[in-house]
Amino acid sequence: MALSEQFLQEDLHPIDLVEHIAEHHEWEFDRIADDQIAMAVEGQWRTYSITLAWSDYDETLRLICTFEMEPPEDRLPALYHALNETNDQCWAGAFTFWEEPKLMVYRYGLVLAGGQIATPDQVDTMIRAAVLSCERYYPAFQLVVWGGREPADALQVAIAEAYGRA
Repeated sequence: MALSEQFLQEDLHPIDLVEHIAEHHEWEFDRIADDQIAMAVEGQWRTYSITLAWSDYDETLRLICTFEMEPPEDRLPALYHALNETNDQCWAGAFTFWEEPKLMVYRYGLVLAGGQIATPDQVDTMIRAAVLSCERYYPAFQLVVWGGREPADALQVAIAEAYGRA
């Protein structure tokens, strides 16, 4: 059954919708406030921390997906170069590195201006796309930071898509 068939959308706050989706997928979550929720979503490479927040002011559902990364100081310029190259390849959302907390961040905002309502499938796709983007580029970031590879070379790992299963 599609997610959109499971939830009534009438006057459903976007964060309430996210909470229902988290319950549906059995993800760990914590409702931080009426307009914010945090959850943990397991990926192949690691568990990602995802926070979604609703802003009434600009009618935007913001997603932030993070994972820890502690690059050596001398590899930061290469990491920033890799981030620029990666963002050129991302159609939706963007990566950044928060230096003080040592977090790699993927951010995306779903604008729902004019009283639009997010659908369950939209929000589910938004969360899954964030995790998929992190999964896709995680190995490249690791190669740049810990493998000493040049960003263009490391990003070939993310560009080359595998077909089938081993």
